[in-house]
Amino acid sequence: MWMETSCSLAFETPVATPFLLMLRPRSGAQQWIAREQYVLTPSVPAVEFTDQFGNLCQRLVAPAGRFSIHTSADIEAADFTDTAYGAPFVEVQLLPDATLPFLLPSRYCESDRFSQIASSITAGFTPGYNQCAAIVDYIRGALQYVPGAGQDIISAAEVNQRSQAVCRDMAHLGIALCRALCIPARMVVGYLEALQPMDLHAWFEAYVGGRWYTFDPTQGSPCGGRVAIAYGRDAADVAIYTQFGDPVELVGMTVRVERLNAAPV
Repeated sequence: MWMETSCSLAFETPVATPFLLMLRPRSGAQQWIAREQYVLTPSVPAVEFTDQFGNLCQRLVAPAGRFSIHTSADIEAADFTDTAYGAPFVEVQLLPDATLPFLLPSRYCESDRFSQIASSITAGFTPGYNQCAAIVDYIRGALQYVPGAGQDIISAAEVNQRSQAVCRDMAHLGIALCRALCIPARMVVGYLEALQPMDLHAWFEAYVGGRWYTFDPTQGSPCGGRVAIAYGRDAADVAIYTQFGDPVELVGMTVRVERLNAAPV
C-alpha cells in the first residue's frame, strides 16, 4: 500500500538549544520512501549521520524562541505483517553479528531478570516464533493497552508489575522476555495506519528463522500499514527528539497517516 505520513513538532526554546532528531524513515525490505519533505522553521543548519543501528539522525541547534519541525513522506509499505508460526529458534553461535546487541540486557529491558517467567510463559511451545507469539499473548492478557496513559519511561520489570501500559511499555516487556530466551529482540518506533488515536507508535521485532518478524501486543491481530522510523535496544535508543541543556517546552505535536489511492507521481 502507499501511504502519506507526517509529523509536526513545535517547541518554545528559552535559549539556543542543541537537538538530536530521529524523524526520517529509511527505505528497506518492508518499506520504500518515494518522497520526503523536511522543514525547519526558522531554517537552521542541520547535519545528518547514521547511528550504530542504521537510523538516520539529524543534529542542529534550535534558536531561542518558537522552533518547529515538519516532516512528511510518501511511502510504499507492506499490506500485511508477515507471520511464520514454526519459524525456528536460531542458536546464538549461528546468529549474524548485527543481532548480538539485541540479546543483551539494556536500560529499559532487564532481560537477565526474566529467565524464569519467560520459560514459564513459553513452556510447551516450539522454540522460535511460537515462543514469541506466546509472549505476545501473555502481554495482552496481563496488561490493558491504554494509549497516552504513561508519560514517564519505565522498565520492563516495572511494566510487569502493572495492569495498564502504553505501546512503549508493552514493547519493552516483550523484548525483555524474548532476550531472556536468547532470542534477539529490538524496539521499533514509527507509524501505524490503523492506530487510534493517531500518534507515533512502538512495537518490537524478534529474530527467528533467519530474519526479523514484527510483534505488536497492542493489536489484536497482525496488521500492515507500518512505517519504521527508528530501531534500537529500547526507548533510550529511539527517541524521535532529544534536547540537551535546560528543558524546553513541547507546545504542539501532530501525527498524520493517510492511505493513498495510487502511487505518487
